[in-house]
Amino acid sequence: MRALLFLAAALAAAPALAQAPATPAAVPLPRTPGTPYAPRSIPDRIVLTAGADPSREMAVAFRTDRAQASAAAQIVRAVDGPTLEREARTVTGTTRAIESANGSANYHQVRFTGLEPDRVYAYRVRGAAGWSEWFQFRTAAQGFRPFRFLYLGDTQNGILTYASRVIRQGFMAGQVALTVHAGDLAAQRDDLDHDDEWGEWNQAGGYNYASTPQLPATGNHEYVDTMLPDGRESRKLGPYWPLQFALPGNGADSVKATSYYVDYQGVRFVVLDGTAALDLGALDAQTKWLDSTLAASTARWNVVLFHQPIFTCARPKDTAVLKAAWKPIFEARRVDLVLQGHDHCYSRLTAEAGRDAARATHAQGAVQGPVYLVSVTGSKMYGLNDRALKQPDRVAEATELFQIVDVAAQRLSFRTYTASGTLYDGFDLERGADGRNRLRELGVALPAERVCRGEVGPDGGACVSREK
Repeated sequence: MRALLFLAAALAAAPALAQAPATPAAVPLPRTPGTPYAPRSIPDRIVLTAGADPSREMAVAFRTDRAQASAAAQIVRAVDGPTLEREARTVTGTTRAIESANGSANYHQVRFTGLEPDRVYAYRVRGAAGWSEWFQFRTAAQGFRPFRFLYLGDTQNGILTYASRVIRQGFMAGQVALTVHAGDLAAQRDDLDHDDEWGEWNQAGGYNYASTPQLPATGNHEYVDTMLPDGRESRKLGPYWPLQFALPGNGADSVKATSYYVDYQGVRFVVLDGTAALDLGALDAQTKWLDSTLAASTARWNVVLFHQPIFTCARPKDTAVLKAAWKPIFEARRVDLVLQGHDHCYSRLTAEAGRDAARATHAQGAVQGPVYLVSVTGSKMYGLNDRALKQPDRVAEATELFQIVDVAAQRLSFRTYTASGTLYDGFDLERGADGRNRLRELGVALPAERVCRGEVGPDGGACVSREK
């Protein structure tokens, strides 16, 4: 009876619904309360990125109102007194305009070239009403030097409300030399006005993003949906990506705006665009570039970063196209870490055959191939799939995380922490005399795997994960 009443009501309402305007444009996107992200006469959204050789080059992107019509920054070798202006040199760059719900703005980019390795530099950027504060960064050493980097999964949702505390916890770990982001930095769909989302992303990282080089990968949410002339749906890169990040531009020919590599103190970071590979015909170009870039690497360690995971912890099926094209290259070129996002859960996978097989090979000291990681930082969560408790070495559900990686000459130490700073997972990759890796588990007691039990989440409240 309830079903019949519902059907009758739906049929009665159908004519009215058909006449109502229902286009997405008719419904305004929600806004951040108080609209705090209007462009100003003092620069904001200041983000430092690395050049291909960060011992010699860095770059900065920043935003102002339209009154500041050109890009200008000052840079100087840092001194220990308040006299940075005395020998600062002015560097100019490029400027692009954007219209947003927060008003008209200019995004500026400036490249700092001809730097000296392993030196501390101070810089500031110009707005119509004056300069920003001085920020500091250290150039990379030339050649190998131990360092620490921070790895973040999707920030995407609840960026300022929830993800910000996780990001800040990561930086509080101390001495973070650079940060890698595995895509979907903002939702850029329908959760919040896009300019507000990028305002929240910048606020969440604050001065850390201006002082520590950021290495971001694009996710599918860095793209926006578009309609082709023939009526087919497609994607195009959203307007904020090329404005927000001044990237090296040394990637695959068809996707130089979103693929690139950076050599940092003995690690080659190779960044790929999974969305362009899957949806925009850029798979072959990136596959060839990936192989040649790894083949040319003389780094001690090779780390690959992209969004859609080879092995999924949430979705029904693995990303078959990328798996077929890229996994053989990761293995042949001896990639050490593959850092990914997209699944809104945590997974560490070291053997496709499953966690039992992985434990056995680790105990025997067998050679370890690429380690595949998936992580999430923001508030959007997906439930685990039917393989998650059998195939990955360790997983987590409904959990915000950050990862700290310490790079040494013969060891990569990988540690995963929850939002509260609790050690949740970790391992060491140790390089043997034969040049191959062995994986060492931590040998310490770790918390029980964080998974939902029916409707109950791992923290005792409702499970916030949804099925993908």
